[in-house]
Amino acid sequence: MSSMKKYVAECIGTAVLTGIGCGTAMLVGTDAASGSGYLLTALAFGLSIVAEAYCIGNISGCHINPAVSLGVLISGGMEKGEFVGYVIAQIIGAFIGSCADAIILGLGGLEDKTGGFGANGLAGVNGSVGAGFLVELFLTFIFVMTILGVTSKKAGHGSFGGLVIGLTLFFVHIMGIGLTGTSVNPARSIAPAIFAAINGNPAPLSQLWIFIVAPLVGAALAACVYKWLEAEK
Repeated sequence: MSSMKKYVAECIGTAVLTGIGCGTAMLVGTDAASGSGYLLTALAFGLSIVAEAYCIGNISGCHINPAVSLGVLISGGMEKGEFVGYVIAQIIGAFIGSCADAIILGLGGLEDKTGGFGANGLAGVNGSVGAGFLVELFLTFIFVMTILGVTSKKAGHGSFGGLVIGLTLFFVHIMGIGLTGTSVNPARSIAPAIFAAINGNPAPLSQLWIFIVAPLVGAALAACVYKWLEAEK
């Protein structure tokens, strides 16, 4: 498969993940007290992964997340040049997804119930940078460890891999939405934060570094730990 086709696939997949996941949050809200919007948003992100895993998984591996691509790179599953191409494609895709959300809500005259295009933030941890960083590191570690385990040639999960990964994203969102909005994906965080800033809400942009650095650190740790666990010697 050519690299360009892989990049296009990653762009499409990340657009779907960001557009559907953040779009659902914008429409139904993420208030943990009511619960329904909270769970619907978590489910939207999880099902987006399931759908895209079976759609583009055979083309690009369906990373649709720079943290996942970093984990695969460290594990020896891709080259550095291809990693850079994946990350660029994923960020472009996230912007396409957020742009679609903006157009749909704008044309429909609908309220963004998150107030920031579904961007991540620290409100759930009372503004604590340390707590927010740890949440994102921990949840990304779980998510990437699962992906590396499911996609390992030794695992033998076959056609159920996409479902397992989607369910894992769903369950990390169940914990994370009320704390940080759950990023575990720098691309998914970058686009909504910039769209929020353009629309007069700069708070997500000022905290964006957390949702870039923490998932990448969590993914790197997951890759190193899994590589050590899987090694025969």
